Amino acid sequence: YFGMPHILLRFMAIEKVEKIKLARRVASIWVVISMAVAIVIGIVGYGNLAKGVECAIRQNPDMELAAVFTRRDPSTVKTLTEGVAVVPSFEAADWKDKIDVLVICGGSATDLPTQTPEYASMFNVIDSFDTHARIPEHFANVDKAAAGSNHTALISGGWDPGMFSINRLYGSCILPEGQDYTFWGKGVSQGHSDAIRRVPGVKNGKQYTIPVEAALEAVRSGSNPELTTRQKHTRECFVVAEEGADLALIEKTIKEMPNYFADYDTTVHFISEEEFVRDHSRINHGGFVFRTGKTGVNGENKHVIEYSLKLDSNPEFTGSVLTAYARAVYRLSQKGDYGCKTVFDIAPALLSPLSGEDLRAHML
Repeated sequence: YFGMPHILLRFMAIEKVEKIKLARRVASIWVVISMAVAIVIGIVGYGNLAKGVECAIRQNPDMELAAVFTRRDPSTVKTLTEGVAVVPSFEAADWKDKIDVLVICGGSATDLPTQTPEYASMFNVIDSFDTHARIPEHFANVDKAAAGSNHTALISGGWDPGMFSINRLYGSCILPEGQDYTFWGKGVSQGHSDAIRRVPGVKNGKQYTIPVEAALEAVRSGSNPELTTRQKHTRECFVVAEEGADLALIEKTIKEMPNYFADYDTTVHFISEEEFVRDHSRINHGGFVFRTGKTGVNGENKHVIEYSLKLDSNPEFTGSVLTAYARAVYRLSQKGDYGCKTVFDIAPALLSPLSGEDLRAHML
């Protein structure tokens, strides 16, 4: 049943045994048709985010995972989906005509700035680049590669940047005389955790972003407080250091890291590997986007827009967002709409497998 458990459930719930033969024929014909027109996905990397993308693909019958490209020894990589090719990264070019969209699951600190432009010259691509300060630079690099090779790319898909970005945009348009506030956490930031793990002397690490509760309540009150970055969040890091590493230097490097920790009150805890596995295995996250504003002749009416996420698994949710946007990337590429895009450029209907008629009937 090609990795689609809902098809199997239909067989399990069949009314009569006599209908199984007919159902088998209908299902087989449907699967052949759907697989023939499926969007063929490739994944670069096979960490937590890539596994989240793989799980999301299994929930979308119009998509098929064909290959995982890895820097590791392919024989050591076991995918969740049977029949998926595991290919060395250096052989990716051989798959140029076999992949509709390539989902790049590297880290924003050092992987994506080079990987996304490189792959965008060969494939339609999407990534979750989340270093906010460097998005314009990353966009320009990817746009040059994608537009120059007639491919479509989307950067910074996910929930922030991504879904939170859309809500900031909507809020600012609806309440033009207002103020934006974004809070993250409490939860694990994959990008910041990845940045920690790349510090020399660090064996493993995880970073939690924690919103300051007093700041949240001040925003909800509609008082439009002026809050600095440091007043809105704290960052807490749990680090497993390599044997003999300079702990003071590791702590200093983390706390002074630009674009990640330098603007926050950051606490670094050094723990054992056993403690790390026992206490820090979950990858939960979430956050809030607020837009406050006033309407009326004299601004007499206050409004607060609040959008929030509470996620048991940050990488699985991010993977689900990337998968939906991969569908949009594919559709744009089919129209010849090449170059780099962001979530601001994507019409919502392009994300859905449903037709415009179905969307208008059931969701509008």
